[in-house]
Amino acid sequence: MVTDARNLNKNKSARFGQLLRLAVAGAILSFSASAQDLTPRAYLITPKGSNAVVLSYIYNTGGILLDPTIPITDLKAQLQVPIFSVYHSFGVFGRSANIAISLPYGYGHFEGSVIGSQTRIARSGLADGRVRFSMNLRGGPAMGLGEFVRYRERTVIGASLTAMVPTGQYDPARLINPGANRWAFKPELGITRRWGRWAIDGYGGAWLFTTNPQFYPGTSVRKQNPIASMEFHVGYYVRPKMWMSFDSNFWSGGSTVMNGVANSDGARNSRLGGTIAIPIDRHQSFKFSASRGAIVRIGGNFTSITAGWQYSWLSMPR
Repeated sequence: MVTDARNLNKNKSARFGQLLRLAVAGAILSFSASAQDLTPRAYLITPKGSNAVVLSYIYNTGGILLDPTIPITDLKAQLQVPIFSVYHSFGVFGRSANIAISLPYGYGHFEGSVIGSQTRIARSGLADGRVRFSMNLRGGPAMGLGEFVRYRERTVIGASLTAMVPTGQYDPARLINPGANRWAFKPELGITRRWGRWAIDGYGGAWLFTTNPQFYPGTSVRKQNPIASMEFHVGYYVRPKMWMSFDSNFWSGGSTVMNGVANSDGARNSRLGGTIAIPIDRHQSFKFSASRGAIVRIGGNFTSITAGWQYSWLSMPR
């Protein structure tokens, strides 16, 4: 009888742990989709041949809100993501354009209570990379340094395409992985208007996902519906290259389908935050930002802090 009771408790604990892992897996994959992005001055125009190397670190901490039917309470997480990025600007059909490539490494620690049974999970590894191509459509032709010095920003309309590349570590035998084992694409349209020291940005786009045919335990097929997203920023330039902004966003959608069965895990969330950029010298600058969830239906209700260092230079024309 004692052995049977122990086995029953062991089976319950394993089942509760699996529920927690399933819940956390959904939260991680939603986080990887980066619908929570807050990126002021994303369509800022730079001279042709501008280059930059960026080292940044993102720290997220807070709770994760789940579908009420999942018997998990007090689910909390800490996510730490250092990112290495490179940037280069050039001209396309006479318009200003640029490409940015980012490679993140993620570490996550999660804990929660499943009907009184406390469970903890930790994962780390190379996460999925990103490639973003952006092109100015109106308000800023491709310019050399001499032309750029005389340029005065007014209204800028740009478009971009971001691809999430499945370069992250993924093992189908493990439910939680740093990588998502799928592609994701985000087409976006942005508009910026500047009046003297003030600038207003607005972006609208949608994340589109391919299928993960090897979801845990390796035989499941996981799909995710599109996530529509919007961003708004109000910025103020203290002096050249030193600016601050108030940031907000909203995203909706992203419910998942597992082996043909739809889940009630779509998001309808928003965040509020602020950013400040501080130049050090002609080549180096720091950027700091902080944000937290304003409205969270399902997903991570995180406080997020980001610190970044950038080194930039201009290629000599041939």
